Amino acid sequence: MNIRTNILLRVYLAFGLIVVLAFAVFFKLCHLQFAQGKKWRNMADSLSVKYVNVDAARGNIFAVDGSLLATSVPEYELHMDMLAGGIEDDKVFYDKVDSLAYKMSAFFGDKSAGDYSRALREARREKRRYQLVRRRVSYQDLKKIRKFPIFNMGRYKGGLIVVQQNKRILPYRSLAARTIGYKNENIKNPVGLEGAYADYIEGESGKRLMQRIAGSVWMPVNPDNEIAPKEGADIISTIDVNFQDVTQNALLKQLIKSNADHGAAILMEVSTGEIRAVANYSKVADGEYKEKFNYAIAGNQDPGSTFKIASYMALLEDKYVDTNTLVGTGTYPIRGHIIKDSHGSIGVVTVKKAFEESSNAAVAYLVDKYYKQNQSKFTDHLYDWKLNEKLGLQIPGEAQPVVKNPKSKSWNKNMSLPQMAYGYEMNLTPLKMLSFYNAIANNGKYVAPIFVREIRRLGNPIEQFSARVVNDKICSEKTLKKMQEMMEGVITEGTGKGIIYNPLYRVAGKSGTAQVADANKGYKARRQYQASFAGYFPADKPKYSLIVVINDPKNGYYGAAVAGPVFREIADKVYSSDLQMDQAPVTRLVGNTQLPEVKHGNIKALQQVYGKLGVKPLYASNASRSVDTSNGLAPQEVKYKRGTVPAVTGMGLSDALYALGNAGYKTTVRGCGVVARQSVTGGSIIPKGSRVTIELQ
Repeated sequence: MNIRTNILLRVYLAFGLIVVLAFAVFFKLCHLQFAQGKKWRNMADSLSVKYVNVDAARGNIFAVDGSLLATSVPEYELHMDMLAGGIEDDKVFYDKVDSLAYKMSAFFGDKSAGDYSRALREARREKRRYQLVRRRVSYQDLKKIRKFPIFNMGRYKGGLIVVQQNKRILPYRSLAARTIGYKNENIKNPVGLEGAYADYIEGESGKRLMQRIAGSVWMPVNPDNEIAPKEGADIISTIDVNFQDVTQNALLKQLIKSNADHGAAILMEVSTGEIRAVANYSKVADGEYKEKFNYAIAGNQDPGSTFKIASYMALLEDKYVDTNTLVGTGTYPIRGHIIKDSHGSIGVVTVKKAFEESSNAAVAYLVDKYYKQNQSKFTDHLYDWKLNEKLGLQIPGEAQPVVKNPKSKSWNKNMSLPQMAYGYEMNLTPLKMLSFYNAIANNGKYVAPIFVREIRRLGNPIEQFSARVVNDKICSEKTLKKMQEMMEGVITEGTGKGIIYNPLYRVAGKSGTAQVADANKGYKARRQYQASFAGYFPADKPKYSLIVVINDPKNGYYGAAVAGPVFREIADKVYSSDLQMDQAPVTRLVGNTQLPEVKHGNIKALQQVYGKLGVKPLYASNASRSVDTSNGLAPQEVKYKRGTVPAVTGMGLSDALYALGNAGYKTTVRGCGVVARQSVTGGSIIPKGSRVTIELQ
């Protein structure tokens, strides 16, 4: 083969390879364009543009009186587009950047104007389209920032990019914080109302179109293209902010005083089962307590002597004893173990007296004596009363009650029954125990407590709740009345006499003192006690039930002495502040020397005040504008003849202005207090529109 042929062959071969390669590239381009084009276009779009979720503003949580317990407020993150249309020209930007830096420095106060200016200039040189300016900016601050130089050029020209976020706040801070709870993606188990009703509160997320720019930074494309989120529904809770405040303060004060480990207090409305207040505190340092755990619904422990109401109810219901049955106190030896009364023996007393003085030996003896041969008969009562079942609360975290029976593996046929009689060998939460007391106050109707009354969206109810009835009648009417009398006796004659008793209203309840185990170390590691007091008030017309539990107090440990003062303080303040409660006025007899000083005017208001004060004269009185009768004071309405000047001497300012104004006269006022003189005598005839001067002193 000659050289020419060899060269041509090589040229043709190279050219052929180039043609084949070109066809391969063309084929691949066609394949990518038509066969896989949709796939790659979607991938490109997903890498440069995408929709992200915009969280909706969570619904509000309200107290029963409409006070705001939890709400979401808008919070903003501010960014800046350094190449926005209005500042695209360098001259415009650099002429105003120092003024903007000065404003930002003066407003935020965290950096000097020079630092802000350098940061903005550097961002400009690097042509950043999404420069972070500030996080967590309030709406009020945002309105002021929009007026800063450059930013005041408008949304698109000034380059200010505003990203709205939502911040959850509690207006009352720590008030009912554990009951309100929280919902956090990083926490598996939801807490409180926020967690339990998250599906309602969270609302529907919106959509925001975001674009990836240089530096793998995502920025909103156009706020006008956003799909607005829908706000969540509102929760109307049963909490009363005033009662909650009283409950928390009373409990906290006693925890500090007694140097206790933790405690809980719950206030419940008897007829509705609505929880009006619930407080939980744990010790975090000496003299410092915080809400870290909901002991009210999850603090399972031996209830101690507060459980004796169930034991005596079973004994009375089965007619084994009556309130006047005699029983010994002090000690009860059983199978090598001695059950003792903490305050020693009070001799042989009636069942009622043994209950009032909280005798452990008496109740252990009675239960062991009458149920020893048929032990399940006693536990059947507890199961019939559903003490072994959860209440099915509206908030998560309720502990499972532990109430043994003769079939339980840990049942001791010699000791379990008498131990259970005074509140051991079982685990019940404070709320579970309170619910049982509430049933006694509620004429035997056992209802499960509720924390949420209603769910509303845009002000309209979408779901309403009422207490679930656990048991229509926990015992006979006869047994119920005896239990109520015995519980009142605790306050008037027993352990609560010097602590809980208040002459203004009647209280029924029971103290409790229980030795509790020290974590995994058992009962013998170190003696720990739980002091409690549970009951209801007013005893004659029960409206509220209340339980106070204080765990491991170091300064005293008896239930009445440690938990009793908290019960008394809460009950006193609730009773005095609840105007709907039937409060019988104290009658005060008044002689004819001097009656309560009153201002003439609105007769209905005067009668209401007299009625509340219980004023009733003993005999004749010379008080003006009042007539003495056998039924008390009968004030007479101040009247005047149409077309004449009313006599307003003796009236308060509001009544005087009302009377003169209605009669058609203008009034000039001098001084303060009660009307002492008027420029025109009452009954005078002067033209309407004339001015009457009144002097007050």
